Amino acid sequence: MISTSAVIGMSLLALGLVLTPGPNMVYLVSRSVVQGRRAGLISLLGVATGFLVYLIAAAAGIATLFAHVPAAYTAVKIAGALYLAHLAWTMLRPGGTSALDPRPLPPDRPRKLFTMGLVTNLLNPKIAILYVSVLPQFIDPGRGSVAVQSLLLGLIQITIAVTVNGLIAVTAGSVSSFLRSRPTWLRLQRYVMGTVLAGMAVHVARA
Repeated sequence: MISTSAVIGMSLLALGLVLTPGPNMVYLVSRSVVQGRRAGLISLLGVATGFLVYLIAAAAGIATLFAHVPAAYTAVKIAGALYLAHLAWTMLRPGGTSALDPRPLPPDRPRKLFTMGLVTNLLNPKIAILYVSVLPQFIDPGRGSVAVQSLLLGLIQITIAVTVNGLIAVTAGSVSSFLRSRPTWLRLQRYVMGTVLAGMAVHVARA
């Protein structure tokens, strides 16, 4: 139902976004470094639940929107391209910071860890705009149900995001120490991810 190009495009975008510093990465890295891997993985369960909430809401909303207002496609395309360009700039601008330099946090119980992961993701503007403005760029109404395509593409994004975030949570301590002692690697990470996002912004704008 969804094209190979849409799968590849969404996969690359999901990878670029999950590696871009944002509330989710900052929270998971900080929690894992301060309280350990188990705390980071429990927090990740909350983040994953937040993804599912957004996906279900977006799939229903996008299907209704496209059915009644076809011109909305142009609006979400422009919004998505501008947002990706903004993310690219935050990575490439002089003085940009990395999420792998964690902030201190007090220890929390599992229930609070899960809840904080969920709330952090639900209040993350990057994820909200991803599902409302960017995901529709990979949907072709001519290939079948818009809602089903939204769910499939969203599940691809969630799989990549949870996998990468899980690896980050498990290795956060050692990776953070490695990169913080090597400023050149931190800059390289920012430049590579910023370039990927800039390319995706151009692709979405020209689609």
